Amino acid sequence: MERLQKAVDFCIRHQTTLRYSIVSLLTAASERIFSSVVFKCPCNSANMLYGYSFLLVPAFVLLLLGYMMSTRAWLMFTGTCCPKKHPQCCSCRICAHFCQPLWLLTAKALVAPLTWIAVALLGANFYECAASGSNITARLFCKDKGNYSQEQLYKMPCDEKLSAVMSSACLSFQAQSQLIGWFLIAGIMTAVLILKCVNHCCSPVSYLQLKFWKIYSRKEHELFKIKANEHATKLAEGNIDCFFEATDPAPFHTPSNEDWKKISILYTFNSQEHYYSMLHKYVSTNRGKSTKFKEEGQHLNVLEFVDGDQASVSGV
Repeated sequence: MERLQKAVDFCIRHQTTLRYSIVSLLTAASERIFSSVVFKCPCNSANMLYGYSFLLVPAFVLLLLGYMMSTRAWLMFTGTCCPKKHPQCCSCRICAHFCQPLWLLTAKALVAPLTWIAVALLGANFYECAASGSNITARLFCKDKGNYSQEQLYKMPCDEKLSAVMSSACLSFQAQSQLIGWFLIAGIMTAVLILKCVNHCCSPVSYLQLKFWKIYSRKEHELFKIKANEHATKLAEGNIDCFFEATDPAPFHTPSNEDWKKISILYTFNSQEHYYSMLHKYVSTNRGKSTKFKEEGQHLNVLEFVDGDQASVSGV
C-alpha cells in the first residue's frame, strides 16, 4: 500500500511530463500504424503530394487538436468577442492580450505534431516517397555521381534493387530522412531546454515559492471540481423537487455571471501582490470589488510552468 501511494504521489508530481509522454507515445504508435498499414506510395508523379500529405497533414490536424484540447485556449477566447463586453472585437488591445500567451499555447500544442514528424522522418517511408517525386532532391545529394531519369526516381520506393543502386552512388532518401529527423529532435530538445532556462531565470519568485505555487494551483483545481459538483448537484436536486412537488424554490445562492467572469480572467502575476490565482485574488479583494482586482499583472510566463493547463479553476 505504501508503494502504491508513492507511485500515485510520483504521478501527481510529474503529471505534466507524464501527460506529454503519453501523448508522444500514442502519436508515435499511430504514425507506425499509418506507415505500415495505410500508407502505400503510388510510385508515379503523385509521389510528392502523397508523401508530404502523410508527413504534414496529420501533424497539422494534431496541432488543431492541441488547441482544441487546451483549457487555457478556451479560457482566453470564451466571451472575448461578445458585443456587450467588447464592442470592437478586433481592437489592438484584444490582439495584444492574446499575443503573449499565444506562443506558449502553440509550444504546448506542438508536442504531438512534432512527434509525428520526427517519428515519420526516422521511419523514412513518407519522406522517401515524397522526395522521389522530384529530381531536385536527387541532384542535391547525388550531384554528378549518378544520372537518373524522373521515371526511375518515381519507382525507387517500390523497387528495392533500384533503391540499393542509388544508395551506393549517393545518400539514399532513407538516410536523408533519418538525418533530418535526428537534427529535428536535437533542435527541439535544445529549444525546450533554452526556453525552460529562460523561464526559470526570469521567474519573479524563488524556487521554493514556485513549488508551493504548483501545489496550491493543483489543490485549488481539485477542490473546485469537488465543490462545483456538490453545488451543481444541490441546485439540480432542488429544482427537480420543486418541479415534481409544485412548490416554490428555497433561496439558493449561486455565483452571478459577473463573478464567473471575474475568476475566468487569465491570471497574470504581479510582484506587488501576493495572489496565486484569479480565485485567490477575487476572494482577497472583497469578491473583486476592490480597485486592486482590476490591476494588471506583470509576469505571465511564471504561471505557465506553475500550473500547466490549469490557468484557472474555471477551466475545469
